[in-house]
Amino acid sequence: MKETTKTSRLAGQLEKLYNKLNADFFNGELEPPIITIQSSPRTYGHYTLYSAWSVKGQERREINIAAGTLDRPIENVTATLLHEMCHQYNAEVLHAQDCSGSSKAYHNKAFKAAAEAHGLIVSRSDKYGWSHTEPGDKLIEWFIRNDVQEIMMSRNDVTGPRIGGSGNAANGGAKTPGATKGHYRRYVCPVCGMIARTTKDARLICGDCLAPMTEN
Repeated sequence: MKETTKTSRLAGQLEKLYNKLNADFFNGELEPPIITIQSSPRTYGHYTLYSAWSVKGQERREINIAAGTLDRPIENVTATLLHEMCHQYNAEVLHAQDCSGSSKAYHNKAFKAAAEAHGLIVSRSDKYGWSHTEPGDKLIEWFIRNDVQEIMMSRNDVTGPRIGGSGNAANGGAKTPGATKGHYRRYVCPVCGMIARTTKDARLICGDCLAPMTEN
């Protein structure tokens, strides 16, 4: 599997991921936003409810993926992107308010419903509501079918706990490596680093190196 190690390729990869997710999970209903990669010490990502950009006079909203979180497994980074797309779906398609409370960060049941309908597993925190999301079986099966590049770079941000707790990305969605062990398995070739994913336990051998792959 290819790896992304240059910022020039990173932005393009995230845009391609967005377009593919939009087609496969949202029937192409979402209007592509500007996707940014900026430092965000407290969250894994965000979606703006206002037009943060103007491109040739056309107003565009923004989805940001926190630069300091990019070294997670690609399925977790993508789950963050999908989390933000669920916010976008609620805002643009359903015209539903999915965050409430005094801080406007409490993810309510409208968000939970959209996330669960689009390939994410959702759990609740006392402070931020239904904000904890991770890849579900549908999303993992999507990864198995598609050759998605790994991102092998991340900004060295010094941060505390991110919104969502337990390493999750609320306002952004995905748990840290290993957190989704009950839902999928990730295997790595110890020789060449090839990665494979399954939805159940398996005994895999790398086709290039003929070496047994280890669960990671």
